Amino acid sequence: MSTAVANDRLVKRFEKWDTDGNGVLEAGDFQAEAARIAKNLGKQADSPEAQELVNAFQVLFEGLAERVGVSATGGISQDQFLATTKEMLFEEGEASFNRALGPVVNALVNVCDEDKDGHISPVEFSSWLTAVGVPDAEAGPLFAQVDANGDGRLSEDELLRVMREFHFGTLDVELLG
Repeated sequence: MSTAVANDRLVKRFEKWDTDGNGVLEAGDFQAEAARIAKNLGKQADSPEAQELVNAFQVLFEGLAERVGVSATGGISQDQFLATTKEMLFEEGEASFNRALGPVVNALVNVCDEDKDGHISPVEFSSWLTAVGVPDAEAGPLFAQVDANGDGRLSEDELLRVMREFHFGTLDVELLG
C-alpha cells in the first residue's frame, strides 16, 4: 500500500464531502452529500431510507468532529480530516474504520436494497455507484471485483472491506463517489 495513494484518496474524499467548497467540512456538507445520494437513487428526502442515510452521515461527521476536537456545529479543516482519518486507517485499523463507516454503509445498503433482502445485487450496486457519480459504463464491471465470495450479492461486511481496501490503496473501487 502506498501512503501517497491513500493520502490522495483522502484528499479527494475531503473535496467531495466539502459540498459547499468552503475548505472545511461541516455537518451541512455531510447532510447535503447524503441527500444527494438519496435523490440520485430516486428516494424522496422525507423517506425513511433517505432520513436514515442523512442521520448516518450526521453521526459520521459528529464522530470526526469529536475526534479532532471541534463542536458538532464547527468545521473540520482538511489537515484535521487527513490526520484523523489516517490515524483511524493506519494506526487504529479495521475496527475503528468499521465503527466510523459502518452506519453509513448500513444506511447505503438500506437505501439501495430495492428488494429488501439485506444484500446488494449487481443491479442495485450499479445504481449505487451511478448515484455517487461513477459513470454507468464503469459501474457494472466493478461488481465482480467487489463480490469476494462470488455469491452474486454483496453484504455490508463485503462493502466495508471494499471501502477499507480503497482507502488503503489496494483496490480501485470507490463506493462513496
